[in-house]
Amino acid sequence: MSDPHVCQIRSTTDSDGAAACLLDWGPVRALLAPPVVLATARDLAAAAAAAELDVAMVQALQEDLGADDQMLGLLVTMVRSRRPLPTTRAALRIEPIAGARTGQPYVHIGRGSMKGELSPDEAREMANVWTQVAVAAHIDVRLRHALRQWDRPDAGELEELFTLIQQEGP
Repeated sequence: MSDPHVCQIRSTTDSDGAAACLLDWGPVRALLAPPVVLATARDLAAAAAAAELDVAMVQALQEDLGADDQMLGLLVTMVRSRRPLPTTRAALRIEPIAGARTGQPYVHIGRGSMKGELSPDEAREMANVWTQVAVAAHIDVRLRHALRQWDRPDAGELEELFTLIQQEGP
């Protein structure tokens, strides 16, 4: 059984047999198109880098220029407002955070009622998994098609085969 607090994704197909990815996170269950999954992976990696940059900027402003908390808040807000916004839809709400109390970078994620906080390394790892799943979804569709053409396993055996493959992990 999967942990309801962990955001999980796996390759699957939609009702038409096209490549898709299934997101499971607590009560959230969503069927996603691979381009949305890839956009989410890109945004996770970008947020990890942005959070680290924000922390470095805050530290430099504090230590090297003696900026006070009010000035830091203003500068961080100004810098964030100038960052380009993603142009494609992502599956998660993603926000880079520079921890004010901890001085550590974080990436906040959310969808529906679910929320989480990742370190930049965890966000990058999640981005890698999401990229792999999006690619796997396309490969899985091709493999299913090829196996059906080969006419060896029946539909039930084919799904059993993919269940076994997915249980082996990414």
